Amino acid sequence: MPSSSRRIGLFVMPILILAGIVVFAGGESLRAKAAADVPRDLAAATPESVGFSPERLKRLDGMMTRIVEEKRLAGVVTLLTRHGKMVHVSAHGRPDASQSASMRRDAIFRIASMTKPVTGVAMMMLYEEGKWRLNDPVARHIPQFAKLQVHVGENADGTPKLEDARSPMTMRELMTHTAGLGYIINNSNPVDKLYRQRGVLDASKPLQAMIDGLGTMPLLVHPGSRWYYSISVDVQGYLVEKLSGQPFADFLQSRIFAPLGMRDTGFYVPPNNVGRLARVHGESPAGLAPAPVRSDATVKPAGPSGGGGLFSTADDYARFTQMLLNEGEFNGARLLAPRTVEMMRTNHVLPEALKTMPPGTGWGMDFQVVTDAAAAGEATPTGTYSWFGIFGTWFWIDPVNDLSFIGMIQHQGPAAAEVRNLSRNLVYQALLNPEK
Repeated sequence: MPSSSRRIGLFVMPILILAGIVVFAGGESLRAKAAADVPRDLAAATPESVGFSPERLKRLDGMMTRIVEEKRLAGVVTLLTRHGKMVHVSAHGRPDASQSASMRRDAIFRIASMTKPVTGVAMMMLYEEGKWRLNDPVARHIPQFAKLQVHVGENADGTPKLEDARSPMTMRELMTHTAGLGYIINNSNPVDKLYRQRGVLDASKPLQAMIDGLGTMPLLVHPGSRWYYSISVDVQGYLVEKLSGQPFADFLQSRIFAPLGMRDTGFYVPPNNVGRLARVHGESPAGLAPAPVRSDATVKPAGPSGGGGLFSTADDYARFTQMLLNEGEFNGARLLAPRTVEMMRTNHVLPEALKTMPPGTGWGMDFQVVTDAAAAGEATPTGTYSWFGIFGTWFWIDPVNDLSFIGMIQHQGPAAAEVRNLSRNLVYQALLNPEK
C-alpha cells in the first residue's frame, strides 16, 4: 500500500496537471482574445511585433536578390502577413528584363491558376445561398453532362473506345478535380489532346460554348476514381454564371473584388494600367527571354476563365487571403461563414483517388491542402492550404500560425519552382516567436 505522502502525491498530481491545463487554456484564450482585439486590416506592422526576426527575414530578400542578379528571374514581389498585419513587402528586379524600369509593389501579374480559389469562393457563396449541394449530380445543373462516357482505350480501327460512367459526376467531385474531366496542359492523353484540338477553352467565345463542347467529349476517367488537375474550375465559372443569373466576371467584381477592395483584379487590364503589367519570361541558353502568352491582356474576354484568367497584384491577393484567414470576412465585408471556409480548406478526396497527388497532401474546395506535414516534407504545417499559377505566382495560407504569403513572378522555367519552394523555408526560419 502506498505511504501517506505518496497517497497525497497521487491525489494532488492530477489536480496540478488539471490546473496547468486550465492555466494553459486560459493563456491561449487570452492570446486569442488579444489577437481578436487587434484590427485584422493589413495595416503595416513591424516583424518583431508578430514574432518574426527582422534579421532572419533579410535572408528572404537575399534569396530573391540573388536569383534576380543571376538573371534567372526578371523580377519578383513578395508579401507576408501575420495576425492580419502586413509585416514584410519587397520588390526586386524588373517587370521586363529588356527594360530598365524597376519592379513596383503594385505591378500587375497574370495569376493564372491562382484564379481557381477565387472561383471556389464564388461557388461557396452560392452554396451558402442553397443554390447547390456537394452530392448533387452536376447534370442537375448542367444537363449536357447527363450522359457523358469515359475514354477507356482505342478500338482496333483507332477510334476511341468508350463506356458509360459508373456513377454520375457530383458537385463535390467537380470542386476537387475528381470529376473525370481532362485539361489542355497535357498533350499526352487523348482527352486533353481533344480539348486542345477543339478549342474548348476559347476566351473569345461565351462560357456556354465551352459547356456545349464538353458535352460532346468523353471523360478521361470515371468520376471519383482519380485526382486529375482539370478544366473543372472553368466549369465552375460557368455554374457561377448560371446559378447566380449574373455574368461570371460581374459576379466576381460585385460580390468579391469590390467588397474586399481588390481594385486591380479582373479578367483584363484597363489601358491606363498597362504600364504596370509585368512581362512573362522564360529560360533559354542565352538567359531570360520573353515567353509567349495566349491572350492579349487588354482584351475583355467573352468567356472569362474561372481556372486561370485573372490579373492581380500582391496587395489585392493579400486581401483575398486575409479574408480567408479571418474566416470569411475582411474590413467589414462578410463573404463566407467560418464553417464554409473550414470546408474549403479540408481534404474532400478519398484515399484511392489521392494516389495521384504528392504525399501528405489532399484537395479541398479549389485549394491544395497539407494533410500530413511530415509526409509532405515542407515547412508549412498540417492544415496549410495553397496553390500557384503557371506563370510563376504562388501563395499559401497557414491557419496554424495565422499567416499568409504571396509571391508574384512572371516566369516559366525551373527557377519558378525553386523560388516557390525556398520561400517556405525562409519564412518559417524567421518565425522565432510563434506564440506572439
